Amino acid sequence: MDKASNFDENSEVGYHPSPSNTTVFSPMSRDSFAYCQTWTSSESEIVDDSSYASEPSPSRWKTKKDVLSMKLRKHSIDDKLGDTDLLDSAELELMKERFAKLLLGEDMSGSGKGVCTAVTISNAITNLYATVFGQSLKLEPLKPEKKAMWKREMKVLLSVCEYIQEFAPTAQYLEDGTIVEMMKSRPRSDIYINLPALQKLDAMLIEILDSFQDSEFWYAENIPGNSNRSRGASNRRTVPRKDEKWWLPVPCVLPGGLSDTSKKHLIEKRDCANQIHKAAMAINSNVLAEIDIPENYIDNLPKSGRSSLGESIYHYMNSAEKFSPEQLLDCLKISSEREALELADRVESSMYTWRRKACLSHSKSSWSKVKDLIEETDSKDKNYTLAERAESLLLCLKQRYPELSQTSLDTCKIQYNRDVGKAVLESYSRVLESLAFNVVAWIEDVLYVDKSMRNREV
Repeated sequence: MDKASNFDENSEVGYHPSPSNTTVFSPMSRDSFAYCQTWTSSESEIVDDSSYASEPSPSRWKTKKDVLSMKLRKHSIDDKLGDTDLLDSAELELMKERFAKLLLGEDMSGSGKGVCTAVTISNAITNLYATVFGQSLKLEPLKPEKKAMWKREMKVLLSVCEYIQEFAPTAQYLEDGTIVEMMKSRPRSDIYINLPALQKLDAMLIEILDSFQDSEFWYAENIPGNSNRSRGASNRRTVPRKDEKWWLPVPCVLPGGLSDTSKKHLIEKRDCANQIHKAAMAINSNVLAEIDIPENYIDNLPKSGRSSLGESIYHYMNSAEKFSPEQLLDCLKISSEREALELADRVESSMYTWRRKACLSHSKSSWSKVKDLIEETDSKDKNYTLAERAESLLLCLKQRYPELSQTSLDTCKIQYNRDVGKAVLESYSRVLESLAFNVVAWIEDVLYVDKSMRNREV
């Protein structure tokens, strides 16, 4: 029998003799160490750790069959890695930079003066949205590289929520029929409810943009005046948020307007994006409401809500037997979003000023229990009534101006928030709300141009 067959037979019993060389090496011999080192580097490319711990074999060598199987397994792993979308050097360096900023809290000096993790993740999601969607000004699908970047990096940023858990009691049934209550970990309730909903809204918005692959409308910045396509550009609707942005692309349609199928498709997608906008806005409002009010904001509250609102608004809120926030806003005649935001800040600060005064007569003073204090306060208290009317006015103001920017309190909450889960939910819902609002505005621009072209043909 040849040497190869002896090698295979002996390998079945766990004994691995040396190859054809019959020379015996001393365990302390330098040649023996060199020989083993040379063999492992040339023959074995993947090392099985179990061969050291579980087998008392006098040798580390593997059979040719084992080596061949391990080589095939290594090549299969390499093939799988080759099938995936490997990052190029530029994207890899970009991810390294963002990961470093995340760990450093955006403090590149490394001195530990960076912001907390919650603020860093919130800024990372906001900056990623600006990178991917910042240049998107048209109803068209995202570029493949942009879409891949959004999905890949959002998956990484959202993965932190998988480890934010809480303990909840669960019933465990034993074999003898006894019911035992045990504590079991599960995702935190706010993340368990809101995060899947936000991911669904995200996928729906991407799907809406992808549906405009082949459209009957187009965009143009500078079109000759004698061109047929310029007729649609000259009738573009004046949108308040774009008055000063003259560089935005202009939607154009054919002289006959859009077909009924295309128009129906636009209306359906507009209604869908509008619902997504409302859902994202509701989630964002709920998350912001659950974030604790920072002490910094409380210390800077005005001493008098009357002086913060002004005499005219305060007189109407105080003297009216039946308060109507819609009628008050109609009388104010707000002309710009800036005025609406300033009014919202004043109303919100006055509301908390009156709430604080309503709670002064109680022994409790912690702002984390403000809701409990308000419930215990007499509803006939003047400060309580003014605070309730201010809250209804603020809600009406936000409903009338859905594109309103964040108030001073919202900005302060985001800046001083320390809850990572709430930071992820707030920033994710905020960017989706912004994207949905833009999609609705873009669709309405196209529909307005189509309506203008149809009226010209009449």
